Amino acid sequence: MVRRYGGLGLLLLPVLSLAAEGMWTLDALPRDALKSEYDFVPDAAFVDHVRAASVRLASGCSGGFVSPDGLVLTNAHCVVDCVQSLSTADRDLAASGWVARQRSEELRCPAMAVNQLQATTDVTARIAAATEGLQGEAFARARNAEQSRIEAECVGDEAGTRRCDVVTLYGGGQYQLYRYRRHADVRLVFSPETAIGFFGGDPDNFSFPRFSFDAALLRVYEDDRPVATPQYFRLNTEGAAAGELTLVSGHPGRTQRLLTASQLRRERDLDVLQRLLHLAELRGVLLQYSRLGPEAARVAATDLMQVENAYKVLDGRLRALHDPLFFDHRAVQARALRTALADDPKALAALTAAEQGIAEAQTAYRALYTPYQLIERGRGFESELFRHARTLVRAAAEREKPNDRRLRGYTEGELPRLRQQVLGGAPITADYERARLAWSLTKLRERLGPDDAFVRLVLGKADPATVADRLVAGSALADATVRRALWEGGAEAVAASEDPFIQLARAVDPLARQLRQRYEHEVEAVEARHGRTLAGLRFRAYGTSVYPDATFTLRLSYGEVRGWREGDAEIAPFTTVMGLFERATGSPPFALTPPWKAAQAQLDPQLPFNFVTTNDIIGGNSGSPVLNRRGELVGVAFDGNRHSLGGAYGYDPLRNRCVAVHSAAIVGALGAVYGADALVAELNPLPVPAETR
Repeated sequence: MVRRYGGLGLLLLPVLSLAAEGMWTLDALPRDALKSEYDFVPDAAFVDHVRAASVRLASGCSGGFVSPDGLVLTNAHCVVDCVQSLSTADRDLAASGWVARQRSEELRCPAMAVNQLQATTDVTARIAAATEGLQGEAFARARNAEQSRIEAECVGDEAGTRRCDVVTLYGGGQYQLYRYRRHADVRLVFSPETAIGFFGGDPDNFSFPRFSFDAALLRVYEDDRPVATPQYFRLNTEGAAAGELTLVSGHPGRTQRLLTASQLRRERDLDVLQRLLHLAELRGVLLQYSRLGPEAARVAATDLMQVENAYKVLDGRLRALHDPLFFDHRAVQARALRTALADDPKALAALTAAEQGIAEAQTAYRALYTPYQLIERGRGFESELFRHARTLVRAAAEREKPNDRRLRGYTEGELPRLRQQVLGGAPITADYERARLAWSLTKLRERLGPDDAFVRLVLGKADPATVADRLVAGSALADATVRRALWEGGAEAVAASEDPFIQLARAVDPLARQLRQRYEHEVEAVEARHGRTLAGLRFRAYGTSVYPDATFTLRLSYGEVRGWREGDAEIAPFTTVMGLFERATGSPPFALTPPWKAAQAQLDPQLPFNFVTTNDIIGGNSGSPVLNRRGELVGVAFDGNRHSLGGAYGYDPLRNRCVAVHSAAIVGALGAVYGADALVAELNPLPVPAETR
C-alpha cells in the first residue's frame, strides 16, 4: 500500500524532484525534465509573458490578467474581504453576488492591492558582505538593515506604485530582490454568490469530485482609468485533455520541504498542533456568535470560512508529520546528502555543525513560543480594532527612525500597504469585536497564568469580558476618519490619543518588541546563518536540481490533467455541469441559487466544470492561472485534494492533485447564468462552445 510519503521514487530519489514535483522560480525552470516528459521547452518570450501576465494579490492569493484592460481572474474566495467590506445588512453582496455590467458599476475594494512582478535581482553577495563574521543579534541587525537599504534603493521615490521585497531562498543560502509594480486601485467586477462560489462548503473542501464556481474578476485602475495590460492570458474553453501538459503560474505561500529534522519536530509539536487547538476554539466562538441571528451570521461568515479552511489544512499537515514513514524518508534524504559529500571531511563537519546549530535554535524557540505567539503575533488579542491600533502605534514610532533601523514591515516601501490596510477594511461590528476579544483575552490569562505581570498589565483586576466591553465601547477606531487622523498625525497624535485600544497597544508594545527581537536574534538569525551553510552544501551536491521552498513569490509548476486511484475506485479528472445539478440537494451547502436554477436549460450538461491536475501547488496558489503549452488559460486553481494537505513537507505524485475551475465553465456561466455578455466579449475566449453562447 502506498502512503502519503511512500512510493519507491521517494526512496530512490530523496532530494531531487520527482515527476511533476516542484514550485520553480522562473529563472531556474526544469527544462530538461519538461523536454523529456512533454517535449516542451519554454523560451524566453514564453517565460516573460507568464511573468507579466501573472499577479499576486496582497491578501495572499494569485491571479492573472485576462484582457488588455487590466481585468484580473482569481478565485471568489480570494475576494471575500473586498465583498465583505462592500456589504451591509441591506446589501449582502456575498449572498447575492455582484456583476458590473458596465465599468462605471465596478466597485473599489478599500484594502486590496495587486502586485505585478517586473524583475528579480540576486543580492546574496550584498547580504553576505553585510553579515560576514556576525552571529545572533549582530547578524540579525546587520541583515535587516541591509535588506531595508536594498529595498529602499529599489523603491526610490515611487513608493506609491512600486513594491520591493528582499526574499530569502534556500533557508538563507540565497537572497533575491523582487521588484513589483503595485496597483492600489482595484475594483470588483464579478463575484458569484457564496452558495455557488463555495458550493459544497466545508464538507467538500479539499475533496474531489468537486462542483465549485470559485472564480471572480477584478480590474486594476490607475488615475481612474483601467491599466493597459498588453501581456495577458487568453481563455481557451476547450481546456486541456486528460494527459495533457498543464502549467500553474502563481505565488505559493510557504513550504517546509528543506527543513531539518529538528525544525520539522518543532513544526509537529508546536506550530501546527498549537495553531490547530487555537483554531478549534476560535471556530466554536464564531459558530456561537453566528447563531445570534442572520446579521451575526453574515458578519462572521468570512472569518468562519477562513478558520474552517485553515483548520483542515493544518489537520492534514499534522497527519503528514505523524506518518511513520515521514521522518524515515527525511532520514534517507539526510544520509543521501552525507553520501554526496563523503569525499570532503570539512564539508561533513560543516554539515554537522549547521544541523546542531539549527537544533539549538529550536530549543530557544520552544522556550519562547507561548508568549511570542500570544503577545507579538497577537493570538491573545483577537480584534480588528487592536490590529489597527498596533499598526498605528508602531508605524508612528518607526517612521521617526532612519529607514534601515526600522522594524521589518514598517520601512518606506511598506508604508503604502500599511496605510491602505489601516484606512480600509470591512465595517467593524462592536458585538463581534467583544465576543472575539473576550475569548482571546481569556486564553491569554489561561496560557500565561493570572499572576503573570503582563496579564495583570492587560486585565488589572477585571475579567476578560469586562475589559473587552470597556475597550470596544470606548474606542472610536471603527471610524476610518479617526484612523486617518492618527496615521497622518504621526507620533504626536498617537501619543496624545486617549482611545483605549491605542493606549493598550502602547502599553503592550515594549514586551511585544522584546519578544520579536528575541525570536529574530535567537531563532531566525541562527536558522538563516546555518541555513546558508546547508544551502551551499546542497548546491554542491545537487546544483539547481533542487528548487527553493515556496515564499509567496512567483513560481511555475508543471503537471498534467490526471485523476487518481482511491482504494478500489478510479477518480476521473473532470466533473460536469450535469454533475453539479445532480449533486444539488436544495439545502446548504449543496443548494443552488436562483440564477443557476433558472439557467439550467441554457447550460450544456456535459460542459466541463471542475478538473484536477498533478501540478504541485499549496496555499497562496489560490487564483493561479492553469495554462496549456501555448500559454492559454484553461482553468483557475482554487484548491487541492485531501492528499495535498501534507504538501507543505513533500509531494506525492500518485495522489496529490490541484483542483481548478474549467475555462469553459467560467465563460459559460458568465453568459448563461449572469448575462455578462460584455465580460465574455472582453475575455475574448478561444473557442466558445456553441451551447454556451
